[in-house]
Amino acid sequence: MLAQSRLTLEGQWLMRDGESARRMLHGVVDQLVDAWRIRPEHGVTPVDADATEIRGWLDRYPLDQAHDIEDVVPDLLAALDRWTVHTDHPGYFGLFNPTPTWAGVAGELIAAAVNPQLAAWSHAPFAVEAEQRCVDLLAARLGLPGTAGGHLTSGGAEANLTAVLTALTQAFPSYATHGLRAVDAAPVFYASTESHLAWLKIAHATGLGREACRLVPADDRGRLDPAVLEAAVAEDRRSGRAPFLVVATAGTTGAGVIDPLPRITDVARAAGLRVHVDAAWAGAACLSDRLRPVLDGIERADTVTVDAHKWLSVPMGAGMFLTRDRAELGSTFSVSTSYMPARVDDTADPYTTTNQWSRRFAGLKLWLSLLAHGVAGYGAQIERDTELGRLLHAEVTRAGFRVINDTPLPVACATHPDAPDDAEESWRWHCDVAARINASGAAWVSPVRFCGRPALRACVISWRTGPSDITRLGRAMAEAIQLTSPDRLSR
Repeated sequence: MLAQSRLTLEGQWLMRDGESARRMLHGVVDQLVDAWRIRPEHGVTPVDADATEIRGWLDRYPLDQAHDIEDVVPDLLAALDRWTVHTDHPGYFGLFNPTPTWAGVAGELIAAAVNPQLAAWSHAPFAVEAEQRCVDLLAARLGLPGTAGGHLTSGGAEANLTAVLTALTQAFPSYATHGLRAVDAAPVFYASTESHLAWLKIAHATGLGREACRLVPADDRGRLDPAVLEAAVAEDRRSGRAPFLVVATAGTTGAGVIDPLPRITDVARAAGLRVHVDAAWAGAACLSDRLRPVLDGIERADTVTVDAHKWLSVPMGAGMFLTRDRAELGSTFSVSTSYMPARVDDTADPYTTTNQWSRRFAGLKLWLSLLAHGVAGYGAQIERDTELGRLLHAEVTRAGFRVINDTPLPVACATHPDAPDDAEESWRWHCDVAARINASGAAWVSPVRFCGRPALRACVISWRTGPSDITRLGRAMAEAIQLTSPDRLSR
């Protein structure tokens, strides 16, 4: 009798959920589209975010009780509207969090509802093959050979971790089985001081230790200096260390700087080292025939990172790891166990070729976005953003700032003659100006240190951004300067 009542309850719960699903999901979509339409009329930034107030809001919905989701969703969306930096706002000039394509949003919804498990090819053959088409397209556009392969990742950090694991496995044959204790000398790898410092976390996580990430000083343009790199490798070898990898960056996070990829690769090859290019942002430029030359040399890399959730404008998170030799994935990640399905001929099970095991269909949002816009559509948008970058430089200059970074990408790092000479005072000054711009609601920018110099950073990353939004940013920058007084620095 008890078992019967439980079955009845569960059946009613599932039936009730199924009957309300269409109404709830349609309501969510309608509200999201309405919010998207009016987003430009509101501010980019939540200026009144208060942790106590947010926690009080959450207290209204205790998780140990059931709630009517149709009632909760409008309240939730209102909370997100109030307490989120809106990356779908055309005035968002911040980090690489773009307005997502609607095709990508649809891909997220479909992937969540169907919920395929991509660990084994036989459980999700369409999903695995569709993702591979995305990888193959990017690899070909980057100029990697026909032997290239790769996979989707949660983001650039996981893709870069995969690069280090792959490089260690190839450089030290005993590493895969016996770990670092089997390596006679301490392995080290190299990246620019202007690179994404996830490399330090990766060195920590792999057991190399953070000292193994050798941060090579950048030149005065923010680029990894090949001559300094060459000297660093030679010095480490004289000291008994074991260099194995050089990381070049195509589009630094702070300033969009592209390292001299051909010269860095020459240095690495002469020293017998592997090359990884972190092109998490700028790698998307390969979809533009006009901009592809800014990536010259990337085709010689052993491995490459590209994030679809950056300039390819799909929802978080969708990174990609690419390798010129797909066989390296198996030698790095292969494992066998009886509870997984048998391998299907002429396929690869993702759990044997990635650092992940259970995997969601993260590539669907990219596959649908590519279908919706094509290479030509993406190329045109990327070229438009780059043209807007030139307008961005002009407006920043008109506002009294001086752009100090040199990049073909649409990002400007700018300082102002009113900024204090002292480095720490200058940093506080730039933070204060950024806060005033963001508080205006017209735009969102961030302070940054470029080659040690404090500056404001603005980047064209949203496909909704247009010339008028850049003009508003310039106006907000000029007004923020007028409102920023030296006496605030001492407070």
